[in-house]
Amino acid sequence: MINGIVNVRKEKGYTSHDVVAKLRGIIRQKKIGHTGTLDPDAVGVLPVCLGKATKLCDLIGGWDKSYEAVLLLGQTTDTEDCSGQILSRAPVNVTEEEIAEILRSFVGDYNQIPPMYSAKKVKGRKLYELAREGIVIERKPCPVQIKSIHVKEINLPRVTFSVTCSKGTYIRSLCRDAGEQAGCGGCMEELTRTRVADFHLTDSFTLEEIEAAREEGRLMDLVRPIDSVFMDYPAIPADPSYDKLLMNGNPIPAGDSLPVPPEDGDLVRVYNSRGLFIGVYRYDSPRKQLRPYKMFI
Repeated sequence: MINGIVNVRKEKGYTSHDVVAKLRGIIRQKKIGHTGTLDPDAVGVLPVCLGKATKLCDLIGGWDKSYEAVLLLGQTTDTEDCSGQILSRAPVNVTEEEIAEILRSFVGDYNQIPPMYSAKKVKGRKLYELAREGIVIERKPCPVQIKSIHVKEINLPRVTFSVTCSKGTYIRSLCRDAGEQAGCGGCMEELTRTRVADFHLTDSFTLEEIEAAREEGRLMDLVRPIDSVFMDYPAIPADPSYDKLLMNGNPIPAGDSLPVPPEDGDLVRVYNSRGLFIGVYRYDSPRKQLRPYKMFI
């Protein structure tokens, strides 16, 4: 079984589940999971976890993401992007300077109402299931954070911009809200996810490229090891006397033969005496222990 992460460049027309299904066939392995849904019309970075790395799916999915999007002003749809049914049209009277300032005003904490056509659950049902039945319900605003917005090009009624945001942010809804503030409505015309944490579009691979690599015997060149996503945490090589404790998922002492992290609660990468990555451990200062936080053995 292959354990690691493949940075897939999702192409238009595929759902995230489609990508996983196709990868199962390419890699010939069942244990695969994606790290966050991308709409079928959206393209870009979709880290996919293999084997033991599937424990990372929620973790990676919760990290910051970056996108490049095209906002189309003067039109609203039921899906908040151009694939949906048009609900309204209006003349675009906003100036380039005004729409740029409107977009920049969203930087910071932002209470966003999720779109009806989304996988968010309300009372156990996904919103898109209700929407397909013609049911529209009131949605509570969800707190998200826009880290940055950079307006790249304005050719009204279209505005191209890049955005970095927190987990749970819908760029479609950002376009909707910007259009509403502009007084003419708006929807998302294009979306490319350019980054998830330290997975970038420039080092991603299409399904076709991954399949070619498998056929050429170089698939592992495209697979990032599990510990690569934790390189910001200090590495702790354990003494051979602790190998059995580590393999059984037990805490290990910190202080004598192991470096001590500076603060209680700090996370570290722990390896056994043979250099095998065991997992991420948290420093428990009162007990002078490293305690398992996320195990990958």
